[in-house]
Amino acid sequence: MLDTLVAFFGEYGYIAVFACLILCGLGVPVPEDITLVSGGVISGLALANPHIMCAIGLAGVLAGDSTMFLAGRIFGYRVQRLKFFRKVVSPQRFSQIQRKFKKHGLGLLFVARFLPGLRSPIYLVAGMSHRISYITFIVMDGLAALISVPVWIYLGYFFADNLDILMEYVHDVQKAIFLALGLLAVVIAVIYFKKKFHSKMQDEKAEEEKDQTI
Repeated sequence: MLDTLVAFFGEYGYIAVFACLILCGLGVPVPEDITLVSGGVISGLALANPHIMCAIGLAGVLAGDSTMFLAGRIFGYRVQRLKFFRKVVSPQRFSQIQRKFKKHGLGLLFVARFLPGLRSPIYLVAGMSHRISYITFIVMDGLAALISVPVWIYLGYFFADNLDILMEYVHDVQKAIFLALGLLAVVIAVIYFKKKFHSKMQDEKAEEEKDQTI
């Protein structure tokens, strides 16, 4: 996959990278991280400018994500009837994402950028929910993209001369991202249950004081 994309991007440049990222955003089974890394590789081979490639990467990522969000916003639940949509996300997964989004909202929207396979349906559900504005969506998605896009592009840029070592680093970064997300989930869970426990203790204390006054 990496060799193919590098050859393709090397021939067609920024436009090819931008178009491919839009397809990634639509749920086409082309890994977004490998697409960005490939853009970094051609920059490292002096076929493109890495800083411009970062800008193109951000634009392509946001354009693809926006397409899914706006499709959900405009077409609503009618989008479930589309054959393409059913290929992107099954009805069961769609229901699960709906429940997660209602519970976690903006947090899930930010984390979605680092969840291949779930990213597109999450953005679609976000648009369908009408709970957040497009501006809010772009801000949250953009903040996450400012982390992920430069990481992948500059990784490809600095290791463009050795694709085997590059892929090892790609896998290491992927593992690190999932580990970080796992730790974040644990921290959030601890904070949530701690607040819930504290709230319960306060309620019990209030009930005791109420009983004593009676």
